[in-house]
Formats: sequence, structure tokens, C-alpha cells
Amino acid sequence: MPHARNRNPSPIPEVTWDTGSKEMNETWKGAIACLGVAVFFVMTIGIIYWQVVDQPNKNWILKGTRSGLIWERRSHSLLIQTLTEDETLVEIDVQGNVGNPELELPFVRNLCWLNNTEFCYTWDALADIKITLDVDPDADSECYGVTWTPAQCHVRLKDCFSMNNVSWYGGAGVSAQTWPINRQNASMQPFVVSDLKENPHAFASALERYFLGSSGVAVLASPELPLQLGLKSGQRFCLQSPPGPDLLPLQYTVCVADHVKAAHRQAMRRLSRFAREVPDTKALWLPSWKLLTNVDSGLKVERELRTFSNRLRRHQLGDGIISLNEHSTNLLSQMVPLMTRWRGKFCVKLNVSDPGAVAWFLDRVASLRAHLGMEYILLEGGERNVFEETRRPPPGFPGGDAYIGLLADVAARMGDSTVVSAGTRSSHKPVYVMMTPLRSDWSQMGLKGIIPSLLHHTVLGYNFLIPDAVGGSLSGDMVTDEELYIRWLEIVSFLPVLSFHTPPWVCGEDRVLNLTRIYIGKHQRDVVPLLEKYAEEWRETGDPIYRPMWWLGPRDPLTFTIDDQFLIGDQVLVAPVVEKGARGRDIYLPDGGFRWQDGQNGQVFDGGTFLRDYPVPLEAVAVFLRHG
Repeated sequence: MPHARNRNPSPIPEVTWDTGSKEMNETWKGAIACLGVAVFFVMTIGIIYWQVVDQPNKNWILKGTRSGLIWERRSHSLLIQTLTEDETLVEIDVQGNVGNPELELPFVRNLCWLNNTEFCYTWDALADIKITLDVDPDADSECYGVTWTPAQCHVRLKDCFSMNNVSWYGGAGVSAQTWPINRQNASMQPFVVSDLKENPHAFASALERYFLGSSGVAVLASPELPLQLGLKSGQRFCLQSPPGPDLLPLQYTVCVADHVKAAHRQAMRRLSRFAREVPDTKALWLPSWKLLTNVDSGLKVERELRTFSNRLRRHQLGDGIISLNEHSTNLLSQMVPLMTRWRGKFCVKLNVSDPGAVAWFLDRVASLRAHLGMEYILLEGGERNVFEETRRPPPGFPGGDAYIGLLADVAARMGDSTVVSAGTRSSHKPVYVMMTPLRSDWSQMGLKGIIPSLLHHTVLGYNFLIPDAVGGSLSGDMVTDEELYIRWLEIVSFLPVLSFHTPPWVCGEDRVLNLTRIYIGKHQRDVVPLLEKYAEEWRETGDPIYRPMWWLGPRDPLTFTIDDQFLIGDQVLVAPVVEKGARGRDIYLPDGGFRWQDGQNGQVFDGGTFLRDYPVPLEAVAVFLRHG
């Protein structure tokens, strides 16, 4: 039979069982709740500890084949380091773009998913950043393209590049040029060429949006966007986009290579969008003489010209170019209409964006050339863009640096021996560029500024330049310091053009005249043939004619800050005296697996040698020839 179910009541009432079960569930719930609170507390402490204490200070954003880009959260910086992290190539402080510099930011996560060559991130209500990595295996370099975009019109985008353990070159000329630029100070201001006579604290020619670091880094800012630059000596230089309703981005590219020379060559390839053209080298052979006269008629100017020319012949100074100022040119031509002020007088400002205005100007220049028999023409005034200062500039008028670039186009149409007073965006043009006028003294704004200014121009691509006149011409006065005149003459005799403002018969005795003849001859015999040789090399490769010491020692830190020596090609090392009263100087001979021979006494030295207090008499320049 089927088993019958026992229906007797249980000794433990069912209700009692149910009640006991409920009491146990409430107890467990309390225990579980306490355990959950404890776990949550431990997790919170762990997260806080990970974010504040245990979280690494930096994380890799992008990695190339030789370097990588790192976000350092505590300093709000972008670092480009070698993959082994044993060398920081460049440090970029971006804290102004990402919020309160006193707050420590968390890790940044790449919003460009599944892409190893792009990085994207957004800082709410401040800015967006996009970084692209471009690896060029043929050039053995890699470049990081950085674009910041503001989220609001009041946001100032500013990236600062550290000078710690890096010597920087390039950018813009200044009134007291240094090499490298680490010792310069400049308040944040528009990165355009200005007239230093009106604003001595502004930027001057030559100017390019290119900065080169001794660690093998090149920074190239976008040429199409308005840009501001500031420098703090020994600390940093900063690029900034002007704030405003247009929400202008801050855009630049950072390229890294094996060393500073390789980085420069890579940058030149990126900057050289046009074929390089060599100007007429006939101007290299002829010294230039400034005719200083203040007469009131064209006939008197012609008489002064004949008198000055006869005096040059009488002193056996050879053929040369006699340069007239604006006043004398006006008296001879009567061609200049009155439109704006230039150096205290009214004159014309050419609208180079108007084809009709350019055609009119070229026609007048051709008439003036035919009337006066001129061979060389100097275009001045590009440094100050008066149309930008008006409330209603002409439609389509170029702003910023573009005016000077277009003025160089006009100069090139006038002939391949035209001289311009400012250089930007035009290093490939067949024109000569004037260096900034200097004081008649031994300071960084005088004699000591010649070689830094020379190296600054040539690293930016401006090799065909006209240095300031022997003794300096900033004041317009005649030079009376004989020693200064001689040391100045010795330096510029190795530069492309010998230029004179003070005639040698005015400064000193027969010794000055004799030395002037000697150095004019040396320039024509020894220097110009070298310049013509290396001009072809520059046209083909972009390598500068005048080179810094690190060109032959790109990994040698001793070469990074030498500002009183230069190379002509790889063949000649020139070490002038730049200290008043000195009859000797220290000279460093870079090591490139070769030796150096003294051009005076024939003594040979190994590369890498430091010559202490090497004798250099007043009438001499220390010159060494590469040997072997």
C-alpha cells in the first residue's frame, strides 16, 4: 500500500519556525550591510591612494620608433623622451591650457580609439588637444603634430618649452642678439618683424616660426595662424594664440632626430616648399660705401658723388658700390608721393597685395634705374606694416609676416641683386637681407652681436646678408674708436659683403687705411670663392654657408653655446677677437675625426682641442683650416 503521510502536528510549531527564519535573515542582512560598507570604505581608500600616492606620475601617450610622448600629470607637462626614458628631448609646459596649475590632474585617456598614431583629449570648458605622430623612416626622424583648440573665447592657449639642459636657436632677431637664445628676455607679444628704432624691445629680422634645440628637436609653428611669443631667460620660451571670438587654435609640430644637425636638416626639408635661388654673387666682390651728405639739390648730390668716388680711387680702395639714402635719392628722382611717415618724414607705403600698385612701382623703379644708372636697389620699411595700424586696411591686405614675404617677391622681380631690410618667409628668394644696425661699441648690441646675428640668420636660411657697416651705424655718427673699427673690419671681411658707413680715412691714421685695403683684398681673394662654392651646396641641400660649431660636433655639448666663432662650410673656422684690449682669446676646435691647421703659422692641432689664450694680434684674425 502506498505509504500514508503522517499528519500529526510537529512539536515545533510552523509559525515558530517561520519566525525564527525571519530573525536569522535580518541578522545576516545587517552583517552583509556592514561588510559592504567596509568593502566600499576600503575601495575608496584604495582609489584615493592609487590616485594620490600609488598612481604613476606619467603615462605614455604615443610611441614612435625612437621616442615617445608622455603626459606628466603633476607638472601638467608633455615630455618627449627616448623609449628607454634615459633622456628628455623636450619638455612642454601646458598647464595654462588644462586648468588650475595647483591641482594634480588624473591620467588622460586617448579618445581617438584604436589608433596608435593619434591622441585626442578634452579638458571640459577649456580646450581640446589632438596630437598626431608621423614617422619618416627615410629621414630617420619622427614628428608630433600638436593642435590645441579653445572651448571658449577667453581661453589663452599657451605652451612653454623648457630651456633646462637644452640650448635653443632660431625664432626672431632682437636688439641684443644672443646665440643660443636662452639668455633672451621678451614679454609676450605678436610674433612679427618690427622696427627696432621705434620699439627696441620688439622682434626683428630675421624671423621664422622655427626653433631648434640642441637635444635634436625642432619646433615649427603653423605659418597661417596668428602667434605670440615670449621668452624668459634661462627658463623657457612660450608660444601663445591670441584669445578672441574666432577661437583660434595653437598649432605646431615637434620633430626629433639623432642630433641637432639632423634635426635642422629635417626642419629645412619641411620649411623648403620652394626651390632655393642664389642671388647675383657679383655683389659679393664689391665693398659698399654709404654716402653721407645733406645737400638740397640733385646737382649737389651728383657733385658729392664724384668727390667721394675720386677719394676712394685716391686711397686705392678699388671698385665699390656707393649707396645713397632716401633724401639723396629723392633729390635725384623726385618720384616719391607723400602717404605716410617713415623715419620722421612722409613717404609711400606700397600695397604689395594690389597688382596695379606693384606694376606702378616696378615701372617707376625701372625709370629711376635708367635715369641714375643704378645697379643695386634697397627696399626698406617692410618691418612696420602701417596698413595694419589703420582702422580700414585695404581688402585682402596681408597681415603679420606675410607683407614682408610679398615684398621680397617684388624685390626679386626688380632683379637678383636687390637688397631688403627684413627677412621672413623669403629665405629661398634671390635677394640680399640687411642685418640689424648695431651700436658703435663692444656690447651685445654692438660688436659682440655680429656673430650671434650671423648664425641666427643662417640657421633660418638667410645666407646672403649684408652686415651692419664697419664700426656700427645705429647712431648715424662717425666711428672714432680705432681698435673697435679694426676688430669690426676683421670680422665682416669674412662675411658676404663689406659695408662701410665711416670711411677709413676718418677713423685713425694710415694703419686703418692699410688694413682696410688688406682685408678688402683678403675678402675678394679668399672668402668670396668659398661663398660661391658653398652657395651651390646651399641651393641643392639647404645646409647653411655659415655654420655654428655644433655643425661639426652635433653631440658635443661644448659646441652648443659658442657664440664668438663660426665656420664657412666645413672647411674654415674663424675666431675673431671681440673683447676690447684683448690680444688673445680661447678657441675651441671641434672634433670630427680630423685636425685643424692655423692659417697664419701652419701649426696643426687635433680636433677637440681647447686653445687657451691663443695669441691674436690687433691686425690679425685667428683662422684655422680643416686638415685631413
